Amino acid sequence: MAPFVPDGFSPPLGLDAAAFRLRPLGPDHNDSDHAAWTSSIDHILATPGYEGASWPHPMTRDENRRDLEAHAADFAARIGFTYTVLADDATVIGCVYIYPSERPEFDVRVRSWVRAEDAPLDPVLYAAVSAWLRDVWPFERVDYAPRPVA
Repeated sequence: MAPFVPDGFSPPLGLDAAAFRLRPLGPDHNDSDHAAWTSSIDHILATPGYEGASWPHPMTRDENRRDLEAHAADFAARIGFTYTVLADDATVIGCVYIYPSERPEFDVRVRSWVRAEDAPLDPVLYAAVSAWLRDVWPFERVDYAPRPVA
């Protein structure tokens, strides 16, 4: 099986945009991450790409921390890349997940979400991440559910 990303590719450590910044998700984001998604479960499940998803579902902070540790381990192992979406004050307002696609017609599956209170940011995040994937990442066939234009 081919590696998810080529050996010579250095996964970006972030993306800075006017309305947010992306950084690798890790356990240090636990409290803010847990608050972000638990306040927005219905909104996330209604976000394109989450139809029929098994997450989000209720989890304790400790369960969430273990989940964030697993995402950080995936990043270190180069088998999946999860970024937290941060506001200017470093509050978690969403996430972006970049993982191998289970569908053979795609190289990668990308999903993202923002808190319900930041819903207008969703198409902005989608556009920025789509351009970033096209310009920086080594993927040709990206599965990322489109967003309505705001």
